[in-house]
Amino acid sequence: MPVKQPRWVAVAARRFSQVDVAARARLASIAALTAAVGVLVMAIFAVIDDYANSLFALLCVFVFAFCGWLVLTRHGLVRLLAAPGAVFGLLGVIGVAAAHVVLLVLLLVVLALFGAAARYAVARTPMPTGIAQVSGPPAKPARAARRGVLIINPRSGGGKAERFDLVAEAKRRGIEPVLLDSGDDLRHLAERAMSRGADVIGMAGGDGSQALVAEIAMRHDVAHVCVPAGTRNHFALDLGLDRDDVVGALDAFTDGAERRIDLACVNDRVFVNNASLGVYAQVVQSDSYRNAKFRTWRRMLPGMLGPDASPVHLEFGGPDGKTWSDAALVLVSNNPYQVTRPGGAGTRPRLDEGQLGIVVVRLRGARTFATFATLGALGQSSRSGELREWSSREFEVRSDTSIAVGLDGEAVVLASPLRFASLPGALRLRVPRKTTGVSPAGGAVALSRVNLTALLRIAAGKELHPSSVRRGDGFRTARR
Repeated sequence: MPVKQPRWVAVAARRFSQVDVAARARLASIAALTAAVGVLVMAIFAVIDDYANSLFALLCVFVFAFCGWLVLTRHGLVRLLAAPGAVFGLLGVIGVAAAHVVLLVLLLVVLALFGAAARYAVARTPMPTGIAQVSGPPAKPARAARRGVLIINPRSGGGKAERFDLVAEAKRRGIEPVLLDSGDDLRHLAERAMSRGADVIGMAGGDGSQALVAEIAMRHDVAHVCVPAGTRNHFALDLGLDRDDVVGALDAFTDGAERRIDLACVNDRVFVNNASLGVYAQVVQSDSYRNAKFRTWRRMLPGMLGPDASPVHLEFGGPDGKTWSDAALVLVSNNPYQVTRPGGAGTRPRLDEGQLGIVVVRLRGARTFATFATLGALGQSSRSGELREWSSREFEVRSDTSIAVGLDGEAVVLASPLRFASLPGALRLRVPRKTTGVSPAGGAVALSRVNLTALLRIAAGKELHPSSVRRGDGFRTARR
């Protein structure tokens, strides 16, 4: 039975809709600024009112991370003795959170209010000349495909193609479905579609399959359509697609919008998301990883990060010109990920910057890992010295042996050196015209000094300066 909406809510919504766009943006910016003040007041109150508990919570995080590291990377007696400490640290964090559950819930609500109001204000504020160069060219309406081809992996995503009846849905839209059977060569199927005159080619499958078809589309300068029929569909998420609307993604063939995005490559392999080196890449090489991820991690971590582990030798130059050779994890992505801010964390604000995102993590023992985790709880993980991130058009990694790589989630081994490069604007991408085209990181407005200054200008009815716009702060949505 539907819940009856209170009369005051309907009246407020009707009156708000009658206000002009600029005034609504100002009202939303005022609401966002008020929420920001509320967050600051609650944070100060929490620290002053219960300073001891705040310190205790940080201590518990340190203990949990320290002992948890020993549990994961050691065998026998050391693991057994560290386990109670990890449990104590975890229970301590939970206990402090439970004692302040009302404040935490209120804080989350106010943060959500800030994010929603700030996005609304920015999206409805006219941008001056110059900001278009910051946010990149918008997608343009595209004509319906004359000969659209959709390659479908029926096994991907636990059989999503069959559950959503993609073959019939594709035929209904005049799209030729091509099933990828066991033993088929995906690259060959895509090339055959090109030779038969496909002017738009789509892939219904995981990110590894998306990369292969995108590479063929790039080489033939044909538009590519991503249909999120895989398991996690990270590429679709960063494109701003609704990953739950698998059938709706087919509208890109018939009622789509097109823009150019970047791809990236390592040696002769193209990828759409990222290439992972180090610990993660070694784990995904294991035959047992697909069916027993947790047990595989637990079995392999002591040999990779324990006291007797052989170091992962990956040599490369850092942003300061110094040579690194002790990184446990290296992530090279097609455009940078949002790493240090919670809004949209783990997604990419943009896919058209022409840059590689590079994230490097050192894991040198229990104490340094615990320090890293504790600073991370304060939002200061980069200050630990264990995490570095930067961007570059090219990047090279050297080793004295072949290098294990997790490439868009697929396990491969490539010869050293690995030469990464961004391929700016390489792919013509089509998405349904109704989609937002904005990733979670791209749509997020972080609670930062720059953004608060911009919201103050909106509230005052002043024009935003191009310098107010920062990557990943969500301001690009105003141009979409």
